[in-house]
Amino acid sequence: MGNLREGVYISDLRGNVLDANPAFLEMIGVGSLDDLKNITAYDLFVDPKQRERELELLAREGAVREFEFQIKRPDGRILTVLDTCSAIRDPAGDTIYHGILVDISDRKQSEERISHTASLLSTTLDSTADGILVVNNAGRTQTYNRKFLEMWRIPPEIAESHDDNLMLQHVLSQLRDPDGFLRRVRELYASPEAEAFDEIEFKDGRVFERYSAPQRLGGRPVGRVWSFRDVTERKTAELRLVHDAFHDGLTNLPNRALFMDLLGRSIGRARRRGDYNFALLFLDMDRFKVVNDSLGHLIGDQLLVAIARRLERCVRPGDTVARLGGDEFTILLDDIIDAGDATRVADRIQRELNLPFTISGQEVFTSASIGIALSATGYERPEELLRDADIAMYRAKAMGKARYEVFDLEMHARAVSQLQLETDLRHAIERDEFRVLYQPMISLDSGRIEGFEALVRWYHPTRGLVTPEEFVPIAEETGLILPIGRMVLREVCRQLAEWHQTFPSPLPLSVAVNLSAKQFRQPDLVDQVAHLLEVSEVSPVALRLEITESVIIDDAEGAVKMLARLRRLGVKLHLDDFGTGYSSLSYLHRFDMDALKIDRSFIAAMGDRGQNTEIVRAIISLARNLDMDVIAEGVERPEQLAILRSLGCEKVQGFLFSQPLAARDAAQLLREQPSF
Repeated sequence: MGNLREGVYISDLRGNVLDANPAFLEMIGVGSLDDLKNITAYDLFVDPKQRERELELLAREGAVREFEFQIKRPDGRILTVLDTCSAIRDPAGDTIYHGILVDISDRKQSEERISHTASLLSTTLDSTADGILVVNNAGRTQTYNRKFLEMWRIPPEIAESHDDNLMLQHVLSQLRDPDGFLRRVRELYASPEAEAFDEIEFKDGRVFERYSAPQRLGGRPVGRVWSFRDVTERKTAELRLVHDAFHDGLTNLPNRALFMDLLGRSIGRARRRGDYNFALLFLDMDRFKVVNDSLGHLIGDQLLVAIARRLERCVRPGDTVARLGGDEFTILLDDIIDAGDATRVADRIQRELNLPFTISGQEVFTSASIGIALSATGYERPEELLRDADIAMYRAKAMGKARYEVFDLEMHARAVSQLQLETDLRHAIERDEFRVLYQPMISLDSGRIEGFEALVRWYHPTRGLVTPEEFVPIAEETGLILPIGRMVLREVCRQLAEWHQTFPSPLPLSVAVNLSAKQFRQPDLVDQVAHLLEVSEVSPVALRLEITESVIIDDAEGAVKMLARLRRLGVKLHLDDFGTGYSSLSYLHRFDMDALKIDRSFIAAMGDRGQNTEIVRAIISLARNLDMDVIAEGVERPEQLAILRSLGCEKVQGFLFSQPLAARDAAQLLREQPSF
């Protein structure tokens, strides 16, 4: 007993230790049995009543009993011990207890650490957002967390059955590609050291990220840990971001970025396949700005959506309708036979767009100008194809809108020429290449020159004279018409001041200046004119401003206000090209003009008993009734002059009297003052 590591003892019912081995004495922290004379075994117990209860049970039940308890040594240390105790009779017949104590303090601490670790692991597994499944090398389930059951929607009866095959069938039934799932699982079981990361898709649209790594024990793989994370929302958001990056937010059509990518692929396909042809249609809605300005941008946006849906109905499933921005749409016609396929689609689109749209109870009409570029022309980059379709579209607009044009090389040459002309036009302002010419206006009452119309001409250093018909539209589109217009007004006021000194008259000589649409809409136009008149010291009545019908009809309310401000300044106002626009009596009355100018097209076709003669007669009569002067422009033949005299026209101008003259030649004409 002396060599045993376990503590062996004998005690009586009162807890007095009768005998014990050294291991027992060392365990409880005393040196000899004599040290135990003044204490009982009960005094050693942290919980003495526990010992008492255990001994009572032992006395009642007999046999051998094991129980754990804690003892407190004299040095204050607390040990957890396992007591294996039995009750026996001594020679006197008294009950004594024989027991063996084992110090299990270290084991209890280890068990507590293991229990704590297991609890922590269990809590961690159940609190993680990922579903965790642990299997052994044979693929048998070892453990899983609650999230795994929730994510895979495994019913309690399947989980509680611990049937791996039943669980696997439930998992596979939800997947979009169950065979691929199984194949990947088998590959990983065949490679115990391998790790894997991929995505799995469900039939209901969910997406899980799947991560798998070997579970190791002692450095060798003993199983596999599977981790599943639900990334459905993230994937949906990513797909939405990708979709939004390549689609128009209003119409949900492909946007410029996606369309250019598709166009580039078609170009590449055409280079690889000699029998592959495609076409690009570029659409620009005609007068769409009028819809926005009159009905509002909300109606305009709804109209664009409705147009998009109609365009989609006009093409085949493999074709692409896109919105580049604003009111511009493009269509990629894939794998066509020839240009006829493209023009037939363009015709179909025109018919569809000619039908009225009903937007928020409002009936809206629109049309489109369409440019067509064909792959047969041969292209290297999508930008080139888009450029040529755009050129053809602008050609369609110039030809009257609501039509289509197919691009040809002549269009490109013309576009390049226009671009060069625009560049030269910008330099022309800097280099002072513009000149103001003056065409006389003749009073038929006196036969003398009453004034002039100022006409701007561009003398290009290499091309020579560039007509207004060539450069004015470009100047209007680019805004260069504004500095040109200011230059003309400034030069006219300067010239008027010089002529008024040279040719004094009770009725000062007048000069008429054409105002472009952009000039007329400048907020500071009145201030510009007032400043030039003040600086040049020219009377306002000597300046005549000519505005075409189309310019003022586009914004009638704004035009009325601007004309009233100019009239208060004292200048005279002429309605130019009368008869070619919207000619309305109500408009004439509201605009309160000083004179009407009959367009040259009516004068050119005028005959003794022709229709245009009656139109001219009606215009003259109308002007007389509204107390306006009448000026006929473009008079070139004596018979035209005779008819105008007979109709009572007051003033005329045209090549019959003089071509536009430089200022010095106009001054010479004033000195000679011929009678016409």
